[in-house]
Amino acid sequence: MPLLQIIFKSDTKRITVKPVFEGITKAGDYFKDYMNYMITSVAGEDKSKALIVVILLVIVVFLLKNLFNYLAMYFITFLRNGVLKDLRNELYDKIVSLPLSYFSEKRKGDIMARIGTDVLEIQTSFLSILELIFREPLTILFTIIFMLTISIKLTVFVFIFIPISGLLISIIGKSLKRKSDRVQHEQGYFLSLLEETLTGLRIIKGFNAEDKFSEKFRESTSRFNKFSNSLLNRTNLAKPTSEFLGIAVIAVLLWYGGTLVLVDKSLDGEAFLAFMGLAYNILTPAKEISKASYNVKKGNAAAERVLEVLETKNPLKDKENAIVKSSFDSEIEFKNISFKYEDEFVLKDFSLTIPKGQTVALVGQSGSGKSTLANLVTRFYDINKGSILIDGTDIRELTKKSLRSQLGIVTQDAILFNDTVKNNVQLGVQKATDEEIINALKVANAWEFVK
Repeated sequence: MPLLQIIFKSDTKRITVKPVFEGITKAGDYFKDYMNYMITSVAGEDKSKALIVVILLVIVVFLLKNLFNYLAMYFITFLRNGVLKDLRNELYDKIVSLPLSYFSEKRKGDIMARIGTDVLEIQTSFLSILELIFREPLTILFTIIFMLTISIKLTVFVFIFIPISGLLISIIGKSLKRKSDRVQHEQGYFLSLLEETLTGLRIIKGFNAEDKFSEKFRESTSRFNKFSNSLLNRTNLAKPTSEFLGIAVIAVLLWYGGTLVLVDKSLDGEAFLAFMGLAYNILTPAKEISKASYNVKKGNAAAERVLEVLETKNPLKDKENAIVKSSFDSEIEFKNISFKYEDEFVLKDFSLTIPKGQTVALVGQSGSGKSTLANLVTRFYDINKGSILIDGTDIRELTKKSLRSQLGIVTQDAILFNDTVKNNVQLGVQKATDEEIINALKVANAWEFVK
């Protein structure tokens, strides 16, 4: 405003003596006089030169604004991607630490969706507003200070309408979390179908079940499409709604401010123009914040799904001061053990002793508990009753790592990880020599086709 007065008002008094700051109550007058003094010092009475000074000031201000904006985005990029990386690492570490019983109740595809798309949604919804958190509140604060120096009445008038606008936007965005939750769950479901299809493709083809699985997948993607459209249409209301409400505030402000200028004569035209510019400056970040609030509500659903995994308690944790077992010496004993999946007992009061060096074969019908015994001795599950002893020590007293280091597992399904043969063979013994690896391959009768 002082810039406009100096250039366009002929009766504006020129300040030739540097003004003195006299306290916060007169901060507005000090700012006006100081700007007047600076322009007068450079341009004197030459209005053309004063105009050039103003143009240069505007260029410098916007240059600095965009420079600091870039620097802020530069550092926020590292922060945002760093948080994303740490969150994915935390999720992965948590997933591999959870017992097998957890995955018996969860779809693998849904777990993959949580570490993939849900974490990405958190980045989009929460981490993308970091810039707003640091930048927009300061923009609003300084803008309000300048607005108050021009007109307290107009400033109060603006802040009567902004909360009303915020309330309307909040009402529109109320159902976003529920809609987003449906989208995330459905995405997890069709990723689970995809994972099951790839894992069991031989069975699907063998039983001519391609059409059945294709139909299930199409039904899931149709639901996902429907839920996504509903969510995006509600989200897309954010921008036009905030835009319209912003223009409505400007329109009412034009009417009230115009009255103060043209009728009451209590406000200068230049001051009103400057105030309108500031008002628009405050509406832009306000609209961005309202848009961000929509994203936060969307992200809440994804965040809850991620936290559900991170906050899951692990019932198979090592005891405090658990024993580290370095060797297997005498025998494995199953002592009156009972175990059930959910409410149905698979093993009840089962006992067996296996001396070291003895080969024992368990024979029985499918589902009689043979694989369950292997899962229990490796402590993939904990028994409900009784005890499993190795060399007379309950396996619950041992660290899981030291227990499993004494055991070898050959699963019913052959699994090769996407790595070299060497790394697959030495999976459990990272420091195995080439000679030890070759010997292991020979013992497994695999050396002939590997070499």
